[in-house]
Amino acid sequence: MKKVIAILTSILVLSACASSKVIKKDAETIKEDINIFMVNWHKAAADANFDNYFNAMSTDAVYIGTAAEEIWTKKEFIGFSKPFFDRGKAWSFTTLERNVYVNKNKDFVWFDELLNTWMGTCRGSGVLENIDGKWQIKQYVLSVAIPNDDVQKVINAKNENDAKFLKKYKN
Repeated sequence: MKKVIAILTSILVLSACASSKVIKKDAETIKEDINIFMVNWHKAAADANFDNYFNAMSTDAVYIGTAAEEIWTKKEFIGFSKPFFDRGKAWSFTTLERNVYVNKNKDFVWFDELLNTWMGTCRGSGVLENIDGKWQIKQYVLSVAIPNDDVQKVINAKNENDAKFLKKYKN
């Protein structure tokens, strides 16, 4: 009988320990985790740490760049990016500010960030999913921030390229 009680006690203690790992973090802690995650992701690019950068992205991740034709699967983005990483420095984005939002189940987050980059001020936004206890980027969108007073100049500068690009969408 003592063995049965000891076994049941052990099972109870082990199940209590196991269930303590399942407790989800509160939204503020998740936001802090995502901020650290994104800082490290951007640092991996600046340090040309290929594995850390691309392991942060889910297998079905999508990266949307600044040009209209730049919508890449993870595999396509790796193909585009690898030469930069191989040279020892990819790109360096410094976060100026970031807003993180957490869904009710605390397994998805979305964010927007203002970045200082070699292109000037840019905006990034994205979606991350918690997969088996690990956050992974599902989608990242990078855009160049254009001051409203400069929009017409930018429109004029890109008219010719836009006309070429849009031909594929005309009937």
